[in-house]
Amino acid sequence: MPIASGIPAPDFELFDDANILRKLSDFRGKNVVLYFYPKDDTPGCTKEACNFRDDYSAYEKAGVVILGVSPDSVRSHVKFKEKFQLQFPLLADEDHKVCDLYGVWGPKKFMGKEYEGVLRTTFLVDEQGNIKKVYENVRPAEHSADLLAELGLA
Repeated sequence: MPIASGIPAPDFELFDDANILRKLSDFRGKNVVLYFYPKDDTPGCTKEACNFRDDYSAYEKAGVVILGVSPDSVRSHVKFKEKFQLQFPLLADEDHKVCDLYGVWGPKKFMGKEYEGVLRTTFLVDEQGNIKKVYENVRPAEHSADLLAELGLA
């Protein structure tokens, strides 16, 4: 179960696709779209990332930071980012500690098989570092548009 809105967003440090150590607290003073996704270069994750890419100028103009988090490696993120020209950092959570911290690592089912993985979830973190809203069971194709509407940017 993901952590709830209205509480301080747990701080963390993860390496991004440029091998830079990023801390959530480095982005205080800005709204942050912190989105957790299962795997680089898969259909749903690609659709979600490309929609953020296509809407990126609206986020950037409003000073909103987008951070993608998955258990993929830095190397995998580099390939995914280059392949789809993504403009925002992708953070490598290979041991899924940050996913656990945010409550987005859990049981999933695919083609009759059960396994543990990332539950597609987004946290909107406000300028003070508090969780403003939690989006669970995200629909990749509509998610960016939903966020832009929530932020009053649509």
